[in-house]
Amino acid sequence: MSTLAVVGVVGLLVVLIALTEVIAASLPLLLVITMVPHHERAQLAELIAATDGSRRLRLWPALRAAVAARRR
Repeated sequence: MSTLAVVGVVGLLVVLIALTEVIAASLPLLLVITMVPHHERAQLAELIAATDGSRRLRLWPALRAAVAARRR
């Protein structure tokens, strides 16, 4: 394999990983904006903040917590 091909493959992998991270970080926000009624967003934000202490929002725990809160 030539050097140019190796550099191209490595560059493509870096771009794919970066794109995956951006999508993973923005997907929960897009779901909240499109699926949660406006008047319930503040309560959902408080619930997610209380259940998830990390800086990066996790999709499945946030959705499970939102569904559980909505069912109550």
